[in-house]
Amino acid sequence: MTRALVVIDVQESFRARPLWETISNPKIAHQVDRLVRLARQAGDTVVWVLHSEPGSGDVFDPALGHVRLLEELRREEGEPLVHKTSHNAFTTTNLQQLLTERGIRELVVCGIRTEQCVETTTRVASDLGYQVTFVTDATATNPIAHRDAPAGQSVADLLSDPRTLSADEVIRRTEYALAGRFATIATVDELGAAAGSRA
Repeated sequence: MTRALVVIDVQESFRARPLWETISNPKIAHQVDRLVRLARQAGDTVVWVLHSEPGSGDVFDPALGHVRLLEELRREEGEPLVHKTSHNAFTTTNLQQLLTERGIRELVVCGIRTEQCVETTTRVASDLGYQVTFVTDATATNPIAHRDAPAGQSVADLLSDPRTLSADEVIRRTEYALAGRFATIATVDELGAAAGSRA
């Protein structure tokens, strides 16, 4: 097949942060697993991406043990795993080479965070010539603090600040920014229905 599913940063690092309590989709692993099963059934490549910040001393530092897939997910033997240190999955990895070697021209993307690493990867992929499907309900994010909010504010302060952008609003804006420009927006159910019609 010439299609790949790219699973971006669905990792324990996020669950180890206090901000996880605000995550838009706490059951994201279930949606991602559905996509992974669809991809495997179709014979598509599944690529796993993890974000890593060696030496940072935070939840993205591999030395602390959180840079691993959410425990509900299972990577099968032979499925590529790449570690990135930038927001997009291309710049600091061999992802493009990996996809080129397999003749892949179409990507389905999902992961954490919707507007950050998943959206950035989508934009770069589009610029590189890939046809991209952005699976919104298999992404997750958190509310975003206003640019003038104090650094290091608590979750309670983030949620009580009227200037905070809600996770739902972040996702909606991401869909608007990507649709028709960088990607096709889809849901897991829509892709499942399309796979059923191809069977």
